[in-house]
Amino acid sequence: MTRIGIGYDIHRLVQDRALILGGQEIPFDQGLLGHSDADVVLHAICDALLGALALGDLGSYFPDTDNRFKNISSLELLKSIVTLMAEKNYIVGNIDVSLIAQAPKLAPYREKMRMNIAAVLNTRLENISIKFTTHDQVGELGRGEAMAAHAVVLIHSNTLNLQDQK
Repeated sequence: MTRIGIGYDIHRLVQDRALILGGQEIPFDQGLLGHSDADVVLHAICDALLGALALGDLGSYFPDTDNRFKNISSLELLKSIVTLMAEKNYIVGNIDVSLIAQAPKLAPYREKMRMNIAAVLNTRLENISIKFTTHDQVGELGRGEAMAAHAVVLIHSNTLNLQDQK
């Protein structure tokens, strides 16, 4: 069985926070505001995976009212989602992310982000796509007040692989 999920996340940019995207710290004078590290890329991926599994959303599993998740790395959140996927016998087919950010220039960090995500998901690098775009100075994204990410995931039942291992 193959399933598709869609995820979206947005966070406001603020001073005195590290900017973490795709599990990678990016040199910038602002970071994303949130209970965790506010990694919009990983949050969108997590929501897309949870959607594909029909398991709700990220906030249901990691509420911002729970101090255990305060400043947690979103790579850790993604690892938890991978565990849920394994319990349901699903693996990643591919992931496509569009990150909307007016600044900074992110292309130099794309491969490291892809590697971080592929490593946690135990999938090939070629299965992870990350694209960057601006918002052409329109709205809060275009004014550089926030960043957002959209993610689409395709997951496959791993039942055949489990039978092959018997």
